[in-house]
Amino acid sequence: MATPKWADLHLHTRWSDGTLDLAGMVARAKGVGLSAIAITDHDTIGPELTSPVAYHSGIEVICGVEVKADVGGERGEILGYFLSPEHPALGELFRWMAEARRQRMEAMVRLCQEVLGEEITVSEVLAGAAGSVGRPHLAAVLVHRGLARDYEDAFRRFLASGTPCYVPLPRPTSRQVITAIRAAGGVAALAHPCFLSFADWEGALTALAGEGLAGAEVYYPYEASRQTLHADPASVAGIVRKLDLIPTGGSDDHGPGSVKDAIGLVRVPYAPVVEELRASSSVR
Repeated sequence: MATPKWADLHLHTRWSDGTLDLAGMVARAKGVGLSAIAITDHDTIGPELTSPVAYHSGIEVICGVEVKADVGGERGEILGYFLSPEHPALGELFRWMAEARRQRMEAMVRLCQEVLGEEITVSEVLAGAAGSVGRPHLAAVLVHRGLARDYEDAFRRFLASGTPCYVPLPRPTSRQVITAIRAAGGVAALAHPCFLSFADWEGALTALAGEGLAGAEVYYPYEASRQTLHADPASVAGIVRKLDLIPTGGSDDHGPGSVKDAIGLVRVPYAPVVEELRASSSVR
């Protein structure tokens, strides 16, 4: 009998808000017994990913992304897998998101200056971002300046929704994101769905499937998350399977020293999940 193979299809590196490069993430994946991983940085694809799928130190590495989107009126995120990283549709989407992120960071830095009375600069925040800039980079500045004890404290007091320095990020629609992912030869899935608060889950997922969505995260460390659950994971998983969507999943790990050091908490069965994702993409 063949030994089962496992995957983690939701990982972040230093090219968005993770702490490791690709080599570091591959080493961690090997350490917890994974056979395949997907790098899904926020609104960008790092230069280490040059093809839809590659092999590094025996680990299958899938080129992915996680894009913030308006999902049926909710602030959600769409995952893409097996992407051609240089496709123009992705480039256009990423340029739009990069500008939105820059403008949002400028607004958050201004609020931090007002609230904390410190001359924090946008360039100081950008200096810590290898690629896509986000709140963790601002949190790192606050910690470095002694204005917060750690990342968690920075988010809890200043950077989370409802706190004095928070500014929401403009988002494209789910249809726009899914269209770009599919144009790049990839397959789209809804990230951590149980953080969303749809009144009619079957209707919402059916509508997303009509836009081209192929999967949704069923395997996710909800029990380890600090975010509020708005739906029962088992119930949503049942609807995902009823609609014949691919049940994807991953740890949402951001690396050691981050607010989400979680690799190994989720093990997604390679067969059939990764096989079905590959079959739904343009990779053969």
